[in-house]
Amino acid sequence: MAQFKFEKTGRPYSPLWEPQDEALKARLSPESSPRLVGGTTFDPDAHPGALQIAALAKASLKSLEHARNLVTSWHRQGQSLAEIYLNGFAPAARLLGTQWSADQVDFVHITIAVSHLQALMHEFSASFLAEGAAEPNGLCVLVMTEPGAQHTLGSFMLSEFLRREGWCVTLATPADIEDFKQTFQADWFDAVMLSISTDRQLAAISAALPDLLSACANPNLHTYVGGAMANLTPDALTWPGTRLLTGDALSAVSIVTQDAAATIGPISA
Repeated sequence: MAQFKFEKTGRPYSPLWEPQDEALKARLSPESSPRLVGGTTFDPDAHPGALQIAALAKASLKSLEHARNLVTSWHRQGQSLAEIYLNGFAPAARLLGTQWSADQVDFVHITIAVSHLQALMHEFSASFLAEGAAEPNGLCVLVMTEPGAQHTLGSFMLSEFLRREGWCVTLATPADIEDFKQTFQADWFDAVMLSISTDRQLAAISAALPDLLSACANPNLHTYVGGAMANLTPDALTWPGTRLLTGDALSAVSIVTQDAAATIGPISA
């Protein structure tokens, strides 16, 4: 199992878009070279639009360097990294998923492209955390994918937003359901946030959760379920003792922080 614990120290610390015009589809296809200058500027007060999202998806398919150049240019134009992550990275990843579903891009290239986006979040991590500059709040959260998850972009992005708000984060990608159980019970957590991207492990997780929740070290543990499946099939994730999250990473952090404050009192961050 891949597991990472992040502790913050010190202050520095939409629907999917599908072009309808055939000429535009060809210009934005994975085989075409991304435009890294023309057509990628925007108002710093506005969200990235369809063309910018498509440009980022293309750049991530082409190379890490192309994606880095594009994101850096947006950041220099005044767009915060938080806005770029929420309104650029997340919809670009969804657009890549749509292209794969339509057999426009194969799984290997999609995996590489998403890994480029995640690598950029690693690179920009210090700058991203400095944008928030919250003090540690003394709370610990486990962010965990379903067993055997292949893509962890969403869970990593969530962990970054949590760290930015002062949470101590353990990020885990369990190899199997036994690994999932052991990680759930491995430490004291104020919250557990499960990121479910596929339906492959739903039955196993559903069967395991009641015992995990009843035996957890923290009797006041808050448990949340989010990820792609929370939006695709929310009824399949209505597990007792858990709260469904269908918004973006920023709204998820707001909810979990407010719930923690309601349980233990005001949180300084």
